[in-house]
This record gives sequence, structure tokens and C-alpha cells, in this order.
Amino acid sequence: MIAELRDVSKRYGKILALNKINLKIREGEILAIIGNSGAGKTTLLRILAMLERPSEGKYYYRGEEANDRVRGKITMVFQKPVMFNTSVYNNVAYGLKLRGYSKKEVDERVAKALNMMGLDGYARHNAKRLSGGEQQRVAIARAIVIEPEMLVLDEPTANLDPSNVVIIEKIIKDIACKGVTVVLATHNLFQAKRLADRTAFIFNGKLVEIGETKKIFESPENELTKKFISGELYF
Repeated sequence: MIAELRDVSKRYGKILALNKINLKIREGEILAIIGNSGAGKTTLLRILAMLERPSEGKYYYRGEEANDRVRGKITMVFQKPVMFNTSVYNNVAYGLKLRGYSKKEVDERVAKALNMMGLDGYARHNAKRLSGGEQQRVAIARAIVIEPEMLVLDEPTANLDPSNVVIIEKIIKDIACKGVTVVLATHNLFQAKRLADRTAFIFNGKLVEIGETKKIFESPENELTKKFISGELYF
């Protein structure tokens, strides 16, 4: 078990975004988070990535209460990639430079990450001039170049063309094969079926059901899950 949320709630003023979430994340798995818009998926990811703190409840990482030291072991990629107005190399190298790595190691790690993303030869390109799919790959490269233990992805292929979806899904599988735990939120149920070892369904801030992906999609235990997957749940 790499991470665990115990009775985690998150409030924004009077809005209860997450309501007593209990979630255990297994090391090395791909966990998909599905649910309606506004269900709390992004809030959950931000808490896992330690970008926000729970209003209530506890977050445990490797059995200990998560603290600032944990933050460097987890990286998050957002739905809309944020690129610095500089080269692809500088974008990917940013986190390594902050951590004080030597130029030789930065060069090696950046080259390795770009190769994994299928972006060989892009190092000198201006990141802001790339296509949406290429920018998303740069964002993932920037996240994995620091070799995190857990990678958190918020709708990583939203609004991308099918060819880039295929490329990024393969990258996600390759990352998981290297032992990195991946948690991704997706509106694409087919993507969850293709990628995830387990799937969690969140509805209106509550964790309704979690289980092996095949079981969630073929024989869910909760009626809400069944209706959501079949398209019968209206909001």
C-alpha cells in the first residue's frame, strides 16, 4: 500500500467537495477515478499530490502521515498542460535544476524522458509552439524526469486527437511497467477499461465503489455505479 486516505473531506466555503473518502492505493497499480463532472475527482487528485490539504481526515503515505517530505515523491500533470515560454529541454529540466542535479545528469535524464515520450529531436523547440498532444507529452516528461513514486494525472487525454490518445495511453502503461504508481481521473470510460488495474467511482464527493476494473464495468455492486457506467445516471 503506497497511499491511503482515511475519512478525508474537503470544503471550499459552504461547498463540500469530498465527503469522508476512504481510499487505499496499491503500489505499482494504475487506478482510474471516474465520476460525473463536479464529483470531486480533481480535488481528490490535488490532495493526493499534496497540492491541497484535507479539511478533515488523514492522508497516509507508506504508512506514515503525509508531510512536506512526501511532496517530492509525487508529481501531478494537469488537464491543460502549462508550458514555460522556453525550450522543451528547459521545461523538462526545470524540476531537476531546482533539485541541484549536475548538468550531465540533467542532460541524461531529459534525453531519456524525451525518448520515452517519443520526442527525440524536440529539445530545442519552443514548448509553447507545440501541438496540444506534444505539450501534454512534455508535461508528462517533466513529471517523470524526477522519478516520482506516484504520478497523478488529471484527464491526461482530454480534447486530444485519437492518435495522441493512443500515444499517451502507451506512455502511461510504460510508466506503470517501471513500477510507478499511477492515479488518473478520466471521463473516458473506455480509457479506464483499457488502462486501469482498478477503478474507483466517485459521485457528488463520495466514493461509491472501488474494485478491479473488469468487475466494476461488468458486475458492479452498487446500483449508482451500474447506472453511471450504462449511461442511465442523469445529473
